[in-house]
Amino acid sequence: MTQANGYNAYAQNKVMTASPAELTLMLYEGAIKFCNIAVVAIEQKDYAKANTNIQKAERIIGEFQATLNFKYAVAKDFDNVYRYLMERLIQANMKKDTEILEEVLKHLRTMRDTWKEVMHLTKNGTDVA
Repeated sequence: MTQANGYNAYAQNKVMTASPAELTLMLYEGAIKFCNIAVVAIEQKDYAKANTNIQKAERIIGEFQATLNFKYAVAKDFDNVYRYLMERLIQANMKKDTEILEEVLKHLRTMRDTWKEVMHLTKNGTDVA
């Protein structure tokens, strides 16, 4: 087994055994990672790489939107935030603008950190009603 195959197996196992709360955290981490890669790619004028990674972040935000449960009032607020982030990602991609990506990153990091705190307070999401 090559090192890449071993890592892929490990990553797949990590996803398959993760709780819903852990999966959400992984998605936030992924969106942050892809935005960071896009920032560097824009700085290096590798616009194809920037485009690919911004689109990956967009797909994650889209997944967050698609899984909102609107029986809870807070879902509308999250939908508005995700809609805004999606618009900003589209603008960043069209303009190849790192400042817009940095704004998106600030929001994503705040959301990720808040989610980590929720996980901590609820024992990894197991105490949520």
